[in-house]
Amino acid sequence: MYKVLALDLDGTVLTDKHTIHPKVKQAIADIKRDYHVVIVTGRHHTAARPYYYELGLDTPIICCNGTYIYDYHNEAILQQNAISHFNALTFIDLAERFQLKMVMYITDAMTYSNYNPFEYMLALESWAETAPEAHRPNIYRVDSFIETANKTQYIWKFVVEGDQQSIDILMQHSWIKANFNGERSWANRIDFSATGNNKGLRLAEYVERLGYQASQVIAVGDNHNDISMLEYAGLGVAMQNADDLVKSYAQTVCPTDNNCDGLAHLLREQLKG
Repeated sequence: MYKVLALDLDGTVLTDKHTIHPKVKQAIADIKRDYHVVIVTGRHHTAARPYYYELGLDTPIICCNGTYIYDYHNEAILQQNAISHFNALTFIDLAERFQLKMVMYITDAMTYSNYNPFEYMLALESWAETAPEAHRPNIYRVDSFIETANKTQYIWKFVVEGDQQSIDILMQHSWIKANFNGERSWANRIDFSATGNNKGLRLAEYVERLGYQASQVIAVGDNHNDISMLEYAGLGVAMQNADDLVKSYAQTVCPTDNNCDGLAHLLREQLKG
């Protein structure tokens, strides 16, 4: 019998317009009364915060592809495996050498460059302004990633975007492969976290502490950074909008994409009978 529901956000719970379908929201509200619902996301906790409160959750959240677990109610980091400052500075140098656009997730914010801005961050920053002030994500531009890295306690992950050749070279760089876990989170966008971090590993540790087993977990996702938790869960569910590789790791596929209410129907069928 299932006890835990692990949900990705972007492309899964969230529509392409960064909203939650009303029927999906209601299904999660009903399910969380009897099941442990946990968000497992590539997002920084500050960027997931509005959705966490919209869904009325009270569980910790697993952020940045398993890099850390955050408790909103006590504003506390419960567990973390951040990138070392030395590795972060070396990564910045490599990414800038390849002229890649970059986002750096630090202790309490998402930062991007004033000089080589990330287009999707411009859109994310505009979206953040629409969030309730108490739950507004912390996103800002910086003049120097190195100066910013030296001033923060934690560096959670990097997101890079650029031409495919440059990304492939960076992904195959021997030092990167030894020190980072690189996972595709969008067509030409790669997330880099410290080696050993992924959604499946952190979810497995979290579920074990709850006293449950993998067979009691349903995990739902849509992208390559979700594969590890789809593999781990007793029931791995890929969204209809996932590519064929992601679907190949799932036991079932959601009947619709993230813009419709198929996820609500699937969850009710699996968890409420």
